[in-house]
Amino acid sequence: MGLEAVLVLVVLAALFVLLAISSFPVDGLLVSALTLLIIVPFPSPSGWKMGVLTVPEAFSGFSNIGVLTVGALFVVVAGLRETGGIDWVVQRVLGRPTSVRSALARITLPATAFSAFLNNTAVVAMLIPAVSDWSRKIRIPPSKLMIPMNIATILGGTCTLIGTSTNLVVAGLVLSETQLPPLRMFDITWVGFPCAVVGVIFLLVLGPRLLPTRGSVTSGLADSREYVMEMVVPEDSPLIGMSIEEAGLRHLPGAYIVEIQRGGMSLIAVGPEERLNANDRLVLAGVVSSMRDIQRLRGLMPATNQVVKLDSPRYRRQLFEAVVSNTCPLVGKTIRDGRFRNRYNAVILAVARNGERIQSKIGDIVLRPGDTLLIEANPSFMTQQRDSRDFFLVSRIEQSAPRRHDKAQLAMGILAAMVVVASLGWVDMLVAAILASCVMILTRCCSSSDARGSIEWPTLIAIGASLGLGQAVAQSGAGAALAATVISATGQDPWWTLAGFYLVVVLVTEMITNNAAVALLFPVAMSTAQNLGVNPLPFLMALMIGGSAGFAIPTGYQTNLMVYGPGGYRFRDYPRIGIPLDVVVGLTAILVIPVFYPF
Repeated sequence: MGLEAVLVLVVLAALFVLLAISSFPVDGLLVSALTLLIIVPFPSPSGWKMGVLTVPEAFSGFSNIGVLTVGALFVVVAGLRETGGIDWVVQRVLGRPTSVRSALARITLPATAFSAFLNNTAVVAMLIPAVSDWSRKIRIPPSKLMIPMNIATILGGTCTLIGTSTNLVVAGLVLSETQLPPLRMFDITWVGFPCAVVGVIFLLVLGPRLLPTRGSVTSGLADSREYVMEMVVPEDSPLIGMSIEEAGLRHLPGAYIVEIQRGGMSLIAVGPEERLNANDRLVLAGVVSSMRDIQRLRGLMPATNQVVKLDSPRYRRQLFEAVVSNTCPLVGKTIRDGRFRNRYNAVILAVARNGERIQSKIGDIVLRPGDTLLIEANPSFMTQQRDSRDFFLVSRIEQSAPRRHDKAQLAMGILAAMVVVASLGWVDMLVAAILASCVMILTRCCSSSDARGSIEWPTLIAIGASLGLGQAVAQSGAGAALAATVISATGQDPWWTLAGFYLVVVLVTEMITNNAAVALLFPVAMSTAQNLGVNPLPFLMALMIGGSAGFAIPTGYQTNLMVYGPGGYRFRDYPRIGIPLDVVVGLTAILVIPVFYPF
């Protein structure tokens, strides 16, 4: 092993230690490690050399197709989120489980099935915001759900040839580099399906114990500001005829229905079986995050007719909180008499008053100093009123733009078209994602500002930097040296050699990208089988399964990094569940492969 390989392994070891014990951002640590591999000098046969990687080599990962695809998928997901398509997934597909295990079952089983035939990066990108919203509604921390969802998509990808790019890379190498017959769609299924079944069972049985409880979804509900807001069921609402339970209004996190006003009558203590009628007025009480979610529900509209009189489409507006000052000209007047909309080009949706339940309708509320107003307005309201003497404080509520429900079916259609054309191989996944993101913006499923804001730059930076580190492992010879060392220790027994080779594949996959790992180790698989005089297919199957089994560290697979932030994870959370899962899936693969593909 040369000095280059030693330097790379030392830097990686230091990186993993810092990721495990420090609170520095992941993307910052990865870029720092990459920078060290550019600038640290070391002796070579021709003299001192500056860095293992050149600058273009180190940062080539940032132009990688995978990074660009993830960036485009963030925009596609923004279209789904802004139209309420993700809300439909949450309500119809995920439902309302009663325990962590049942929640894991509801998310892992469909995720595994979807990713067997769809690109797992696209599946993860779509499910992250859905699981985030869902976890808040079912009051289960997202840290209990994000890693299992991600792992399920990886396991599902191993079940078919098109399930993951790793399998396609191996299939392409078989065609171009060997005289073997081409791999067929379901050749890998005989191994991948048992591994997926065992992996999902592991997640369901041990996942709740091994995963952290972090970022509790109820922590944000301890808010003394309780708003009372009125919503109406319009005559064309899809909620008409649905029960409170079916409409998703029973288990509102941090909110509840106070009463339903119907035809001059008031229904108190509304039960979950109560059916909604057209023009029902729902009086709801809750904290601001719940009010934000309620006003985005499909089939409900704010009861005040002032929202339709503002001079901009609803999807361009946002919610704000503003505290009424003692110099506000509206103090002592009702909201209607003060002509709030005309004065501020904004509409009050609800009022919070020091924990007091305000019984009046919105227009009849007399404003007092210190009242906190929940306001719907154009984004410019923030800058216009920030220094106004009418309000003590004005703050924007993030992600509060009303949903564009009329475009939900269009957004789902765009997603389906993207998946179909990419799965059939008509265009590359990157091209399909870029086209879909452009169509989302052009059809106004999301605005250009929504699209820009949806891109999670820390995630993209982390993925790009990890690809650069993988380049260093491959170029320095660290990966090949590790492979030679482990395989040489297994002797001439085919089964033990297969086990050693699988271990090498997993270790290299954890250090570099899955596609780079299988490309690097493909010739090792073929030469190992040739030296033993056995069938190479068992080693190719181990290469495909092991090339996707990067569960133990965040950089082992690009989707691992995608769930890192949304799940509120730390580096040590990954090996805690990933190492035993690597062992379980690895043992399953090594036991099953020789059964279906004898030596």
